[in-house]
Amino acid sequence: MSIDKTDPFREARESDRTVVANYSDERIPMILRHREVRLAARDWQTYSSDAPCRVPIPEESDVRQVRQLPIEVDPPEHTDYRKLVLPFFQRPLDPTMAPKIEALVDTLLSEAMTKTSVDVVAEFALPLQSRALTHLLNMPMEESELWISWGTHVFRTGGDSLDTEQAGALDRYIEQQLDRAEDNPGADFFSELHRAQFKGRGLTREEMTGIANLTFAGGRDTIINLVSSGLGYLAQNPKALQQLRENPSLINTATEEFVRYFSPKTHIGRVATKTLDIKGEAVEVDQRVSLCWASANRDASVFEAPAEVRLDRKPNPHLGFGHGPHSCLGAPQARLVMRSVLKRLVERVSTLELITAEQAIEQIGGIERNVGFEQLHIRFSE
Repeated sequence: MSIDKTDPFREARESDRTVVANYSDERIPMILRHREVRLAARDWQTYSSDAPCRVPIPEESDVRQVRQLPIEVDPPEHTDYRKLVLPFFQRPLDPTMAPKIEALVDTLLSEAMTKTSVDVVAEFALPLQSRALTHLLNMPMEESELWISWGTHVFRTGGDSLDTEQAGALDRYIEQQLDRAEDNPGADFFSELHRAQFKGRGLTREEMTGIANLTFAGGRDTIINLVSSGLGYLAQNPKALQQLRENPSLINTATEEFVRYFSPKTHIGRVATKTLDIKGEAVEVDQRVSLCWASANRDASVFEAPAEVRLDRKPNPHLGFGHGPHSCLGAPQARLVMRSVLKRLVERVSTLELITAEQAIEQIGGIERNVGFEQLHIRFSE
C-alpha cells in the first residue's frame, strides 16, 4: 500500500501560471511561489485579513457569525489583540510543558501497543490534540472528552462540507464557558479573557467569543493532520524511524520537515484592497486571493529535492505556519506536540506497520490535494 503525497501545484508553479480555486460562484486566484507568497503575507495593506468569515477557504459565513480574532483583523488592531493572548500560546515554550505532553503521548502509545491496530486519526491524534489543549488553556483534563466528541474539525463532519449543527455545539460551549468564568473566575483561558484589557477597556463578549472561536477551530485539524501524516510516513519508511532512533537530535529538524512536506493547512484567504493582476488573472477590489502555503513549501527554487522528506533538512524556511504579522499563534503548540510524539515513539516503539489508509482529499477548483487521512490504521510494536 502506498500513501500518495504528490504536489498538485508543481506544473502551474514551475510554468509560472496561476491556479484558480472555484468555490460556489467565487473565483479565487492562488499565489503559488514561495517568494511571492511571503511578500503577499507581509503586505496586509494590499492583501487584507479584515474580512470576517472570509479568511478560511471555503469561507465560514454559514457556520459562524463572529469575527475570529486576531486572525481576521489587520495591524495595528491585530497586533494589539495578539498581545492579549500571546502568554497562553507561548506556554509550550515553558520547559515544564514538554513532560506533560510526553506523558499524554505515553498513555496513548501504551494503549496502542495492546491492540492489533489503531486508527491513528480517531484513536491517537484526535485525543492527543484535545488533551494537549487542556494544558495550553489551563483547563481541566475532563473537558477534553467533550472536545474529542466534536471530531477532527469543529465546522465539518466530513470532507469540505460545513455543518451548522457542528458549529453550533462550539458556539454553545464557548458561551457556557464565558458565563462560568464570569461567575467563578479562575486561572484558565476563559477567565483571562474576562480580565484582559484592550486599549484601556475590557473585551466585549463578541471579542471574547471571536478569540475563543479561533482557539478551538484554528489548530485542531491541522495538528491532527500533522501527527497522523507523520506517523503514516514513518510506517511506510522504517529507515526514517531507525534514523531518528539512532540520532534523536534530528527530532527538531524532522518536525519542521514534516510541517513543510505535509503542509497541514493548504492555503488561506486574503481580500484585495485594490485591483491586481496575478499571472494574468484579474482581481477586483474585495475579491479573495489564496496564499498557498502547500505550493510554496514545494518550491524547488527554495528547497532542494522538495518532493523528498529529508529529516535533517536545514535551513528549512517553510511556510507551514504562515508568514508575516498573521503567522500562526499555535505554532509552538504544534511543534511541541509533534516533537513529543517523535521523541517517545523512537524510545518506545520498534516498528510501525501500515494496515489500511483512507486519505482525506481536498477539492481545490480542478485540483485534488491529499491532506491528512479520514482513517489510518497502524500496528504499533514494542
